[in-house]
Amino acid sequence: MTKNIHKVIIAKDLADLIPVFIRNRQKEVETLRTALGADDMEQLRQLGHRMKGVGNSYGFAKVSEIGERVEDDARTADKTAIDACIGEYADYLSKVQIVYE
Repeated sequence: MTKNIHKVIIAKDLADLIPVFIRNRQKEVETLRTALGADDMEQLRQLGHRMKGVGNSYGFAKVSEIGERVEDDARTADKTAIDACIGEYADYLSKVQIVYE
């Protein structure tokens, strides 16, 4: 994995919400892994759909992008692709740098 930082610029008025948002996304990684381990494609599809919606709402386009891929891959039951998305998501969350403006 590369060590590149993912810089996200967030409006200052969202500053109080972002720590909880990030914690929820980190929990979501574990939920995704559990659902994948259980072959629960419907839960994965729903989680991907939720990620797709919530990411852009908070200014995290990458969360929405990965969520869309998870949702699409769950529809086709592509477990290898979903696993790769989960890995990318966890990596992204570990390297995201938030800048408030």
